[in-house]
Amino acid sequence: MAFSATAFSQDLHVDLYAGAANYLGDLQDKNYTYNQAHFAGGLGLTYDLSPHFSLRGGAMFSKLSADDKLGRNKQRNLNFTTNLAEGNLALQYYITPLNAHALTPYVFGGIGIFHVNPYTYDTTGARFYLQPLHTEGQGFVDGRTNYKLTNFTIPFGGGVKLSLTENLNVGIEVGFRKTFTDYLDDVSTKYVDQAQLFAENGPKAVELAYRGGELKNGSPYPAPGVIRGGEKSKDMYYFSTLTISYRLSSLLSGGGGSGRSQKYGCPASVN
Repeated sequence: MAFSATAFSQDLHVDLYAGAANYLGDLQDKNYTYNQAHFAGGLGLTYDLSPHFSLRGGAMFSKLSADDKLGRNKQRNLNFTTNLAEGNLALQYYITPLNAHALTPYVFGGIGIFHVNPYTYDTTGARFYLQPLHTEGQGFVDGRTNYKLTNFTIPFGGGVKLSLTENLNVGIEVGFRKTFTDYLDDVSTKYVDQAQLFAENGPKAVELAYRGGELKNGSPYPAPGVIRGGEKSKDMYYFSTLTISYRLSSLLSGGGGSGRSQKYGCPASVN
C-alpha cells in the first residue's frame, strides 16, 4: 500500500495560479486589453499519464467587469461587475516531455463549469443584481428566457514551463474560456418596450436597462427593438497567469526526485 501511494505521488503535481482575468463581450469593445482586468488566483492538481500527456483539474477565482465609459458606446452608459468562480478538468499535452529540457511548451483543452452574478450600482451607490431585473425582457417577452448564472465552459489555451528542479516548475499560461451565454454582462440583444419593462419589473429595471439619461445631454430611453448588444457573439473570459507546479513525491520521499525526469539537455527516454 505504501508503495502504491508513493508511485502515485511521483506523477501528481500541485499547481498554483496567480495573474489576471479579463472579459470579452458587449461592454468590452477593445479585445485583449487589460484596462478592466482583475486579479485572478487558483489551485489545482495535475496527474502525468505519460511523458507527453497529463490530466489536470482545478479551480479559479476572480472578478469580471466592464464599463461603457471606457469603450466606444459611451451613450449607453452601462456597466457591470461579477464575482467569478470556476472549476475545470482538462487534458494537457507537452510538446516535449516535461523536464527533458529547461523549457517545456504545452497546450490544453477540456470542460468546466462557472458561476457569475452580474451587478451594478445606481446613482445613490446602492448595489443591484441585474438578472432579477430582466432588463431585456427575459421571462415576459416571447423568445427571451431568463439566463442562468451557472453555465458550462470550454477552457483551452497554452503556456510554457521552466524546470527549476525535477520537482519544481514555474511558468506562464494563457487560458481562454468559451461560454454558451451572452449574459456575463447582462447585455445581449435589443431594448424592450420601456412601459412594458416598467409594468413588469418597476422603475429600477428601466433605470438600469439604459443609463444614457444619467449623462449630461444624454438621450432618452431607446425605442423598442433598438440594438442593445450583439447577440450573435457569445461572451468569453480569459486568464493570464503565472504558474507554480510542485511534484508531491518530493514531500513523501524527503526531497528526492521521482526517477522519471531527465536532466536538462539529456534525451528523454520516451519521444
